[in-house]
Amino acid sequence: MSALTLGLICGLAFGVVDVLVMLPIKFEDKRKKWEAFASAFIDRFILGFLVPIVNLGIHPALSGVILGLGLSLPSAIITRVYVPIVGIGVLGGLIIGFIANFVL
Repeated sequence: MSALTLGLICGLAFGVVDVLVMLPIKFEDKRKKWEAFASAFIDRFILGFLVPIVNLGIHPALSGVILGLGLSLPSAIITRVYVPIVGIGVLGGLIIGFIANFVL
Protein backbone atom coordinates (compact mmCIF):
# COMPACT_ATOMS: atom_id res chain seq x y z
CA MET A 1 0.00 0.00 0.00
CA SER A 2 1.32 3.44 -0.84
CA ALA A 3 1.79 6.19 1.75
CA LEU A 4 -0.79 8.30 -0.09
CA THR A 5 -3.45 5.57 0.08
CA LEU A 6 -2.71 4.90 3.74
CA GLY A 7 -2.86 8.64 4.44
CA LEU A 8 -6.29 8.92 2.82
CA ILE A 9 -7.62 5.93 4.77
CA CYS A 10 -6.17 7.12 8.09
CA GLY A 11 -7.36 10.68 7.48
CA LEU A 12 -10.91 9.61 6.74
CA ALA A 13 -11.00 7.22 9.69
CA PHE A 14 -9.54 9.72 12.16
CA GLY A 15 -11.88 12.47 10.94
CA VAL A 16 -14.95 10.28 11.36
CA VAL A 17 -13.84 9.06 14.81
CA ASP A 18 -13.29 12.63 16.01
CA VAL A 19 -16.74 13.73 14.82
CA LEU A 20 -18.30 10.70 16.54
CA VAL A 21 -16.56 11.69 19.79
CA MET A 22 -18.14 15.15 19.47
CA LEU A 23 -21.73 13.95 18.94
CA PRO A 24 -22.80 14.19 22.62
CA ILE A 25 -21.61 17.80 22.94
CA LYS A 26 -24.37 20.44 23.14
CA PHE A 27 -24.08 23.47 20.85
CA GLU A 28 -25.84 26.84 20.77
CA ASP A 29 -27.50 26.14 17.44
CA LYS A 30 -27.44 23.71 14.54
CA ARG A 31 -25.18 25.89 12.39
CA LYS A 32 -22.45 26.07 15.05
CA LYS A 33 -22.72 22.33 15.58
CA TRP A 34 -22.09 21.57 11.90
CA GLU A 35 -19.31 24.15 11.72
CA ALA A 36 -17.62 22.46 14.68
CA PHE A 37 -18.05 19.02 13.10
CA ALA A 38 -16.65 20.20 9.76
CA SER A 39 -13.71 21.93 11.42
CA ALA A 40 -12.89 18.88 13.56
CA PHE A 41 -13.18 16.52 10.59
CA ILE A 42 -10.87 18.62 8.40
CA ASP A 43 -8.38 19.09 11.23
CA ARG A 44 -8.16 15.37 11.97
CA PHE A 45 -8.31 14.34 8.31
CA ILE A 46 -5.20 16.42 7.58
CA LEU A 47 -3.40 14.99 10.61
CA GLY A 48 -4.27 11.42 9.65
CA PHE A 49 -3.33 12.12 6.04
CA LEU A 50 0.07 13.64 6.83
CA VAL A 51 1.42 11.19 9.41
CA PRO A 52 2.02 8.31 6.95
CA ILE A 53 3.39 10.67 4.29
CA VAL A 54 5.79 12.87 6.28
CA ASN A 55 9.24 11.39 6.90
CA LEU A 56 11.14 13.26 9.61
CA GLY A 57 13.86 10.61 9.79
CA ILE A 58 12.60 9.35 13.15
CA HIS A 59 10.17 6.61 14.15
CA PRO A 60 6.77 7.27 12.50
CA ALA A 61 5.02 7.13 15.89
CA LEU A 62 7.20 9.97 17.18
CA SER A 63 6.55 11.89 13.96
CA GLY A 64 2.84 11.33 14.57
CA VAL A 65 3.10 12.72 18.09
CA ILE A 66 4.94 15.81 16.84
CA LEU A 67 2.44 16.38 14.03
CA GLY A 68 -0.48 15.70 16.37
CA LEU A 69 0.77 18.26 18.86
CA GLY A 70 1.65 20.88 16.24
CA LEU A 71 -1.56 20.58 14.27
CA SER A 72 -3.81 20.42 17.34
CA LEU A 73 -2.43 23.40 19.25
CA PRO A 74 -3.95 26.13 17.05
CA SER A 75 -7.48 24.73 17.48
CA ALA A 76 -6.90 24.24 21.20
CA ILE A 77 -5.69 27.82 21.62
CA ILE A 78 -8.63 29.27 19.68
CA THR A 79 -11.26 27.25 21.55
CA ARG A 80 -9.43 27.25 24.91
CA VAL A 81 -10.13 23.52 25.18
CA TYR A 82 -6.62 22.14 25.51
CA VAL A 83 -6.68 18.64 27.01
CA PRO A 84 -9.26 16.93 24.75
CA ILE A 85 -8.10 18.55 21.52
CA VAL A 86 -4.36 18.14 22.07
CA GLY A 87 -4.80 14.75 23.74
CA ILE A 88 -6.82 13.27 20.90
CA GLY A 89 -4.44 14.79 18.35
CA VAL A 90 -1.33 13.37 20.02
CA LEU A 91 -2.92 9.97 20.67
CA GLY A 92 -4.25 9.76 17.11
CA GLY A 93 -0.87 10.77 15.67
CA LEU A 94 0.83 8.12 17.80
CA ILE A 95 -1.57 5.37 16.73
CA ILE A 96 -1.42 6.33 13.05
CA GLY A 97 2.38 6.48 13.29
CA PHE A 98 2.47 2.90 14.58
CA ILE A 99 0.08 1.81 11.83
CA ALA A 100 2.26 3.50 9.21
CA ASN A 101 5.36 1.80 10.66
CA PHE A 102 3.81 -1.64 10.23
CA VAL A 103 2.02 -1.11 6.92
CA LEU A 104 4.63 0.82 4.95
